[in-house]
Amino acid sequence: MAKTKEISRRIKSVANTKKITRAMEMVAAAKMRKALEAVLKTRTYANLSWETVLHLANLSQAQSEPIHELLSARKEISRVAIIVITSNRGLCGGFNSSLVSKVKESIVRHPIPTDFILVGRKASALYGLANTEVAAEFPKEDILSKIAEIAPITKMAINDYLSGKYDKVLVAYTDFVSASRQVSRVKQILPVELEEGEYLGIASSDPRIGVTKEMLAEKENKHLAADQGHYEFIFEPSPKEVLDKIIPKLLEVQLFQAFLESNASEHSARMSAMHQATEAASDMVAELTLFYNKARQAGITAEIAEISAGANALAE
Repeated sequence: MAKTKEISRRIKSVANTKKITRAMEMVAAAKMRKALEAVLKTRTYANLSWETVLHLANLSQAQSEPIHELLSARKEISRVAIIVITSNRGLCGGFNSSLVSKVKESIVRHPIPTDFILVGRKASALYGLANTEVAAEFPKEDILSKIAEIAPITKMAINDYLSGKYDKVLVAYTDFVSASRQVSRVKQILPVELEEGEYLGIASSDPRIGVTKEMLAEKENKHLAADQGHYEFIFEPSPKEVLDKIIPKLLEVQLFQAFLESNASEHSARMSAMHQATEAASDMVAELTLFYNKARQAGITAEIAEISAGANALAE
């Protein structure tokens, strides 16, 4: 009886844990839907702003104007900064460990003195790495509602790059591909690389974004090249003045999207982890129930054997 009581207590304990993981799965699913909706809302604006910067920068180069300082790559790279976006809490599978491993891999591949700008409590795993320092830490909100919430991070990155403190600024985040797949990425945000024609996945060949290089070229030919022989455009203000205003805003938009992608990935990873935990709890309850039935049956068989033995003894 003692054994069956112990198994019964374990079954109740695992069943209670299953209720908790099921509730956490439902909460994570609701947060993921909101985060994914926010991601989709920003992409159209981000795509159009990036297309505008590409056109103005190319026009500036065609007119032999000095290239904007946020677009020009430096010959020597003496120090870089990486903005690392992690979560505040665990219970989200390999979400944080995968991103931290990606950052460490990048540092090993490019052994350059590196400063970390950490966002999220779990980013503390990067403390103490060789040839690295933590320049700043920022709190991370679970739900971002305004782009102004990340303005201090963008301002710090731009100012430190323009001052020459950093020769490159990168962002490490988790890209949301689907509810079952999230990919850790380390992308360069400063200087802006025009030759690649892509920026944080916004204008890449990723089909889920809906914007490709071919599509941007088609738009340019349709709306710009068709009228080049008939009209002469005068830009007021100049392309440089436009770039001075729009590039920092673009960086804010792109960094904001990286945060949104990371949030959607975090909630998706937590939903998946809690779903697996719920299934594991169900399997454990089924297994413990089988053990309980076997132990109970064994106890009943033992009692019957004892009664039979006693009856036989009395009959003799």
